[in-house]
Amino acid sequence: MGDSAVGKSNLLSRFSKGEFHLDSKPTIGVEFAYRNIKVGDKLAKAQIWDTAGQERFRAITSSYYRGALGAMLVYDITRRGTFKNLKKWLHELREYGNRDMVIVLIGNKSDLVDSREVEAEEGQSLAQLEDLCFLETSAKENLNVEDAFLQMITKIFEIASQKSLEAKENDATKKVVDARKEIIYVVDEVTATKQTSCCTS
Repeated sequence: MGDSAVGKSNLLSRFSKGEFHLDSKPTIGVEFAYRNIKVGDKLAKAQIWDTAGQERFRAITSSYYRGALGAMLVYDITRRGTFKNLKKWLHELREYGNRDMVIVLIGNKSDLVDSREVEAEEGQSLAQLEDLCFLETSAKENLNVEDAFLQMITKIFEIASQKSLEAKENDATKKVVDARKEIIYVVDEVTATKQTSCCTS
């Protein structure tokens, strides 16, 4: 996600198909692509959504944040306005998105160094302030594109694995507690029986 014409569609196209289109048209609403990725010894199928950056589509695109596990927040290093608007996008993400959502901040078009308006240090500072991952990429030159997506997907996978482990541990603890309750109940029952027989003899 991010402003219009920052290169979101080309980042996705480069990652999912290995393609770059200089004349790519603005995204209308939402488009998506798939790619299978090896994370450790597991194979993950990533479904990546490309949202429109234009204001008129904001009501539609914000509704897609709810189910998302991760987000790439993209700005164009040659247009300071796209960097300034990140706060607005970030607010939207945190308002509508999942609390555990992994967010990667991307400064795209790093090949256009002569036209740079946003320094890498500024992106890094914002990422540290907002607790985000950060990379500069070039969809055109295929610089850091793979790394950016893999960083996000790996982090998502780690969080999902941790949650699964915690759920199993909680379930195991509950079973132990339930088993102890049953043992205590049985012991009490036996004790009560013994006391009754003792009194009658």
